Amino acid sequence: MIEEFDNRAEAVHEWFLASGRDLPWRQSRDPWAILVAEVMLQQTQVSRVIEKWVEFLALFPTPQTCAAAPRSAIIEQWSGLGFNRRAVNLHAAATVVVDFHQGVVPSGLAELLALPGVGQYTARAVRVFAFELEDAVVDTNVARILARQLGRKLSQTEAQGAADAALPAAGQSWAWNQAMLDVGATLCVAKSPRCEQGCPIQQSCAWYQNGLIEPDPALGSASVSSKQSRFAGSDRQGRGKLVEALRQRPVQASELAAVMGWPDDHERAKNVANQVVTDGLAITANNVYLLPTTNSQTEPL
Repeated sequence: MIEEFDNRAEAVHEWFLASGRDLPWRQSRDPWAILVAEVMLQQTQVSRVIEKWVEFLALFPTPQTCAAAPRSAIIEQWSGLGFNRRAVNLHAAATVVVDFHQGVVPSGLAELLALPGVGQYTARAVRVFAFELEDAVVDTNVARILARQLGRKLSQTEAQGAADAALPAAGQSWAWNQAMLDVGATLCVAKSPRCEQGCPIQQSCAWYQNGLIEPDPALGSASVSSKQSRFAGSDRQGRGKLVEALRQRPVQASELAAVMGWPDDHERAKNVANQVVTDGLAITANNVYLLPTTNSQTEPL
């Protein structure tokens, strides 16, 4: 099936020209701008990222401006995106770029993977979308396509190998990868795939040819996201509430339980708040929690 899939490059390209999403970062080849977009897009919907990406780059247009800012400024600007640890990682990545790469985001896979918060997908995405290098990216959308194309669950190695094998001729990696992301996001979706709505790779899809018989081969396949645990009342929600409160003002230790939504569970609030400190999202002194006020990674607690 991968051989047939590979032969669909022209159809995929034509579909992308007609139906691809108009996303602002696709107009850029600035490696820093692409890195910011890809970090923001980790576990956050595209619609929520667009405005925040523009705002962030207006304030921090280069790795140098980001690294020079206090960590608190990056965390404050991250409001509305969730998963605030990414803000700390992005700030740390900017610092590494400045300290070890002369302020220029590197293009090498190993160098990108060494940046805080950058994994296999993000590293390859920067290589492809900023530098137009010949890589294949595998996020949850692409991994879902690949599993369905082959009609079986794939390991991480198999998924990346299948993506590499399907990569078309040199010079097409940027458009091909963008198209694959869009096919997965708009047609080959997790529930009720829209196979009959012009999918350009329908005919090479083993699952489609088999009548979409359950179980969906994408379920449990590597890199395909699974349903997240309940958010309401979770530690994640409490963390988010604390960080959002800290964006407004310092929080007394005695206020933690109320701020985090667990007014009767002071022990839980304290434990989760201490994890927020460990993750670099807050500091504490004299029983007061506040955002990190410098760019140091080793502020006294």
